[in-house]
Amino acid sequence: MSDPRYVAIAILISASITWGLRALPFAMLAPLRDSRLLAFLSDRMPAGIMFILAAYTVRSTDLTALTSVGPPLLALAVTIGLHLWRGSMTLSILGGVAVYVVLASTIAA
Repeated sequence: MSDPRYVAIAILISASITWGLRALPFAMLAPLRDSRLLAFLSDRMPAGIMFILAAYTVRSTDLTALTSVGPPLLALAVTIGLHLWRGSMTLSILGGVAVYVVLASTIAA
């Protein structure tokens, strides 16, 4: 097992497999760059993800209790306001999450 040829062959095989596995995603994405479906999904996915996150946040909200409904509604308003004001999805998501966490921790606790 300590034969230098055996070690060199093992290193070459593992290096070629590693290189191939790292190059494979780039080779698979090259033909998809001109895909109309991929362009459509890249336009629609951010809004879909935001909707799923919002629905998940309010899934167990009691609509009759203000302490339960207040934090998600205020956080949603802040998220929409930040997005309309700055147009940055990252800022609006982080701002809305921060407002929700603070309100849920203080009001609903």
